[in-house]
Amino acid sequence: MSHTFDLLVIGDANPDVIVGPLTEPLAFGQREQLVGSGALTLGGSAAITACGAARLGLSVRFAGRVGNDPAGHFVRDALGSAGVDTEALRLDPGLSTPLTVAVTGTGDDRAILTSPGTLAATTGDDVPPDLLATARHVHAGSYFLMPRLAAALPALFKTARSHGATTSLDTGDDPSGRWEPEGPGAVFAETDYLLPNAREAVRLAGPGTGSQGQAAALLASRGPVAVVKNGADGALAHDGRGMVTTRGIPVTFRDAVGAGDSFDAGFLAATLYGMPLREALEVAAVCGALSTRATGGTPAQATWDEAICHVPSATQASFVTVNGKNVS
Repeated sequence: MSHTFDLLVIGDANPDVIVGPLTEPLAFGQREQLVGSGALTLGGSAAITACGAARLGLSVRFAGRVGNDPAGHFVRDALGSAGVDTEALRLDPGLSTPLTVAVTGTGDDRAILTSPGTLAATTGDDVPPDLLATARHVHAGSYFLMPRLAAALPALFKTARSHGATTSLDTGDDPSGRWEPEGPGAVFAETDYLLPNAREAVRLAGPGTGSQGQAAALLASRGPVAVVKNGADGALAHDGRGMVTTRGIPVTFRDAVGAGDSFDAGFLAATLYGMPLREALEVAAVCGALSTRATGGTPAQATWDEAICHVPSATQASFVTVNGKNVS
């Protein structure tokens, strides 16, 4: 089969309830605490990445599982409204849709409470083989939240690559705190781009790892290009031969929920548009920063033209318009 669309995203999707900022410790004892704002938005690392990529102009399809309940229908409708094809999003009749409550604190800190719902039941069988055969790129998110899907990822990625696709993985946090290397290590061999944040990169690299740069080099030695997000301080990438870095850009900050997932979307879009690693990293950092201007992961995601306007290296000479998008 030939590639008929740009990006297949597989993984988690759920409503996010975001409240904050909370300036004192979270209190129990039936005490009510007031915060400045609250919002109901689309959440889930994979879902936010899918929406961001569609916003940047990619043709995107989503595969995963949610409940056949009001929350699941909210997720499906939100993805569809963002331009993501949800034909492969399964509605499970027996399990509830995952739900996340994020309590924001000062700066980009937040507490995250997640009810797993369908996450543990999501498997490789939820990913249609024809989509693996026709996508230009396959991305997976929240590795540690979906153990059955995680176990299938090496085979899923291998299949996609056999059809000429590239692959990427954002593991997210490990709620167990174990960061066992055997599981992620098995999928690294079939992963073209690994997209952790700085803390995750150090944990994935293993005991004794010092800096995020050292972690990136170690992870890149295991197969993928390691692309490491570091919030307002920017990002770095190591391809096994050397490292490139980029700084963040100033924005009017609201909250950082989903910023790393919008970063992923920017990196994937720029890479699929043919940009070299350094410029793709710059686009990614811009997309992550711009997403923090509003509450939630998707409301402030950038368009392609908006992102390019903020890329430090973007000039009339180095970026041209292809299919209506400014690409290098």
